[in-house]
Amino acid sequence: MKHEINTYHTKRALADSLKKLMKQKPFSKITVSELAADCGVNRKTFYYHFEDIYSLLKWMFEEDAIEVVKHFDLLIDYEQAIRFVMKYVDENDYIISCAYDSIGRDEIKRFFYTDFIGIVTSVIDEAEASLEAKLDPDFKVYIAKFYTEAISGMLIDWVKEKDRHDREKVVGYLTTIIGIALESMKLHNKNENSGNEKI
Repeated sequence: MKHEINTYHTKRALADSLKKLMKQKPFSKITVSELAADCGVNRKTFYYHFEDIYSLLKWMFEEDAIEVVKHFDLLIDYEQAIRFVMKYVDENDYIISCAYDSIGRDEIKRFFYTDFIGIVTSVIDEAEASLEAKLDPDFKVYIAKFYTEAISGMLIDWVKEKDRHDREKVVGYLTTIIGIALESMKLHNKNENSGNEKI
């Protein structure tokens, strides 16, 4: 347990150093040596915890935002979850913008995609259970991919264009879309069951 705590604190310290350096220079210009020196550890310690700076960036995003979102009951609290994520993006836009400018939109989206696909799939699984439904597996995969692509893209676009959009409107749009998606799942399940009854 003590080892796990120490490991977490070291990772957290490295993430804090990365945030600090991302305020000063492009992400692509930051080196492991700089991170280690700023954090007060050696390079060996960095590589014990992370494969490279990209993996540290991904861990930082997960720890700061995605892991917290997973603790919401997303079937009920999805508006609060959306607000939390957008607040995080507002407070850390320099991090995402720095990474965006250095490694590009597609690479940033790839970081988000792996984790959001898990979150979206969990929401679909929970909706399926609450509806006492049994959705077609291919349909579930399609829905998960569709909404993961949309959420990842919208978050990135929000960082780059948020001054052009009203935050409350965006929250309202996303909340409405998720609500419609859940209602559509109910309708799809009802239609599937009706079709099965006729056979």
